[in-house]
This record gives sequence, structure tokens and C-alpha cells, in this order.
Amino acid sequence: MRKIFHLKMTSFIVWMSLYFTFCFNFPTIAKIFSLSHTVSNPLFPYTAPIVLIAAFIIIFSCLCWPYIFKAIMIFLVITSSMALFAEVNYHTLFDNAVIESIFQTRSDEALSYVNLHSITYIIVFGLIPSIWIACIKITKRETFIKEIIARIILIGIATTALLIIALTNYKSYAAVGRNNHYLNRMIIPGHVYAGGKYLYKEFIYKPLPYKKQGLDAKLLPTKNHKPTLFVMVLGETARTYDYAYNGYKRDTNPYTKNEGIISFRNVQSCGTYTALSVPCMFSNLTRAHYNQDRAYTQDNAIDIIHRAGAEVLWIDNDGGSKGVAARMPYVATDTSKHNQYCDGTSCYDGVMLSKAAAFINKDDKNKLLVLHLIGSHGPTYFQRYPKQFDRFKPSCNRSDIENCTDQEIKNVYDNTILYTDYVDEQVIKLLKKNENKYNVAMLYMSDHGESLGENGFYLHGAPYPIAPKEQKHVPWLLWIPTQYAQQKGINLSCLKAKEDVGHLSQDNLFHSLLGLYGVQSKVINPALDISASCRVKP
Repeated sequence: MRKIFHLKMTSFIVWMSLYFTFCFNFPTIAKIFSLSHTVSNPLFPYTAPIVLIAAFIIIFSCLCWPYIFKAIMIFLVITSSMALFAEVNYHTLFDNAVIESIFQTRSDEALSYVNLHSITYIIVFGLIPSIWIACIKITKRETFIKEIIARIILIGIATTALLIIALTNYKSYAAVGRNNHYLNRMIIPGHVYAGGKYLYKEFIYKPLPYKKQGLDAKLLPTKNHKPTLFVMVLGETARTYDYAYNGYKRDTNPYTKNEGIISFRNVQSCGTYTALSVPCMFSNLTRAHYNQDRAYTQDNAIDIIHRAGAEVLWIDNDGGSKGVAARMPYVATDTSKHNQYCDGTSCYDGVMLSKAAAFINKDDKNKLLVLHLIGSHGPTYFQRYPKQFDRFKPSCNRSDIENCTDQEIKNVYDNTILYTDYVDEQVIKLLKKNENKYNVAMLYMSDHGESLGENGFYLHGAPYPIAPKEQKHVPWLLWIPTQYAQQKGINLSCLKAKEDVGHLSQDNLFHSLLGLYGVQSKVINPALDISASCRVKP
């Protein structure tokens, strides 16, 4: 027992390096072994554990400050156990993007990941080792000089190992790394580094100067002199492959199927998680040139529509607008209520309909209404719809989806799509009621998709280069009545013909939203406005 709980600092560093390598990073080592067939060096994968051990020895040696080193290690171990759970069960890689998404996640969404399986991971891989760390007594060597020499020798051995591997296996690492950039994001505890970068950016980094856009924006008049009422339904975690409109065999769109919906079937998202996709899709920055700092510090589509003369309201049921509605009126759902829509932690999207009706009926001015759905947000898919929409069975009615079959996950997810279709139909009915005093239309687009077990992936947030198509392809629906099309000079048959166009993406939304609303401005790129080539004289 004395040997277990009394260790020299160098021994403690080695033990922690071994633990982080073979426990927290066994998915990384396994991935490297699976990729080893792409290089000719048979010894290459066996060097990976040595590289990780050596790297951790160097890093932990730099962190071994007196009095706080054990606290640092406990923090790393507990948070790494959480990261390991997400990486093993959901293929989540904790890069800068995912860390940003975590910091912007509501507490009720975060709690949806708490289940017996996740708690077991934290206890076994986090809390129990932390107790051992807390009980460890670091024994000092006879003199300070001997302590320094021991650490220098340890770092020297680790550095030498890295140099030898670099000299003998550089080509193999370069080849595998070049073709699999995500590997470095698999390393735990990389989440701490990414979290530090996020906090620096949020609280220390000086933002770019604000840039106004569309200063020439104006709303083109209509012949019937009715104001415009346009509803943008911003979906959450809906993927195009589960929409009946887009060839899915299940009837997941029974409520809107007779409404003349136009569905663009090949639409690619800007990102694989909300905190990236939402500000990106409302900005005029393309995915290839997206800069989040710039997107947050310039006018977006709803700013410009407001400038053109429309009242704007953002109603939110999914944890915020991610900065898009920062300068607009904003109403958030009160999830703490208990009623037919809310259970005290989350609300069904139908809760927003009464607020939408109140905004529409308060006056007869031009309006843009954005409804931000919680949609199909997992893993607690079953909490996204009322019981009467539990049509596809058996459904996975639990948060630890890893203990459900893929078919059960598929069923419960499709029920969320079904309910979203119902909400869209309720919005359309609300618009139809006001067609006598407004020119009305609706656009639905999801922020990103979702993985339901294909190729071992679940949920969303995978790094874009390796993210499966299920996380990147999203539904885009348009409901445009004849009156609206005539007053805005839009050829509906022309738009309908674009349903199968293969190059659409969220890059098109900024320009298309302005064009469909009837805004005229030099900021609109006609090549990205889906309505530009379908214009007729009003």
C-alpha cells in the first residue's frame, strides 16, 4: 500500500501518462491501427502508444507545479472521462467547434446526456482514478538538485523516443496525418486546449469592428399593396434523408403533403452543429470562406430585411439565436413551465404558435418571423413530440440511445420529423388565415443533419471533413401561395424545377431569403439567390 500511495513525482507522471494513453486514447490508437494498411511500414502503428506516452510525459512534466498538480490531474481525468464517453458512444471529437457548441448548450439539453451509461463512465474512468490521485503522497528526493536531474532525465528519455520515431517513421505519420486530419482531434484531453481557446476568444479577444451591409436595401412594392408576412422556420437536427418529400419511403410529411410544398433535395449545411451553422447560414459568407468573427460583427439577412422596412421577431425554443438576432426583438420559450407543451425542462415546438399569432395580429406591417425549433435534437428524441405523434414503433424512449437498436432510434427520430411537419402545417394554417391582409409565405430549413448509427456514427458535430452525409444534408422547404408569387414576381414552376439541383447549400439562404422576401440590394448575389433566375414581371 505504501508503494501505491507514496510515489516520486517522476513515477506519478509516468503512471498518469500510461493511463491517459491506454485508457483515454485507446480509440485513437485503435484508429491508427485500422489505418496502418495505408502505409508500408508494419511497425508504424506500434509506435503510436510510445508517441502518446512520451508526449504526455513532456506535457505533464511542464504542469507539475507544487501544490496544484494533483488538482490539475483530477480535473483532466474527470473531464476526460466525459470526453471518452462521447467519443466512444457518439464519435464526438472535442475540437474548437464542439467546445463552442457545448458552452452554448442549454442546461436541459446537457442533462439529456446524463444516464446510467454516461455516469458509469465518469465513475469508472474519472472518479475512482481521481480518488487514487487525491490519496497519493508525492515524496521528494533527498535534494532539490536530484529532483531536477530526475525530471530532466525523464523529459530527455521522452524527447529521445519522439526523435527516434520521427526519424524512422516520419513518412508514415505524414501520410496518415495528411489524409486523416481529424486524428489529432481524437486525442484526449484535447478538449481542455480547445476550451481554453474558446474562453480566450469569448472573454479576452478583441472583436472585429462592426460592418454594416445592405445600406441600400429597400422593399419592392406590390400591386395589391398588401404587406409581406414571411415565416422562416429554422429546423434543428433534421436530415434530408428522412423526409418523404426527398424520396424517403416512410410518410413522414403527411400534414403538409397537400400544400404544394417545394422541396430542394440536395442541400448541404454549413456545419454539423448549431453554433456554427446558424450564424453561417444567415450571413453572406460562404462555408468555404466562413469566418465566425466576421459573421458575428456584420449585418446578416434579418438585419437587412429589417433595414428594408420589415418588423422582425425571433421566437426561440432551442437555446438561442447564436448571435443572429442580437439586434432584433427576441422571445425565448420558458421551459420551466408545466403545461400541454412544457414539462419543466423542455417544450414541444407547438408552444411557439400562440406567440407567432400574437406577433402577426398586432398590426398590418411588413413582417419577418423566425421560429427556431428544437426539432429533432437528440439524444432524447422522445421528448420532442407529444405522445399522439409516437407513430413509428418501437421507439427509443430513453436518453442512452446506445442501449437501443438502430431501428428503435430510427423510429423515434422519424417521429420528431413527423411532429415538425405538423408544426409546419400549423404555421401554414396560421398564414392562410391572414392571407386576406398579407402576402404570405413560409421557408423551412434545418441547421444540420443527424447520424442514427450509420457507419457507427450517432448524433451530430463530427468534424466537417469526415462527417457523414447524414450530418451535412438538410431539408429545405418552400411554401409559396400563388398570390405571393404573383406579387413578388416569382415563377413557381421555375422554382419547382430546381428541386433536384445538386449544388444548393446554406450558402444560398442569405441571398434567397432576401430575394424571396422582395428586398432589392446590391448585397444580393443573383447566382446564390434561387429566385433570381425565376423572376417574372409582377
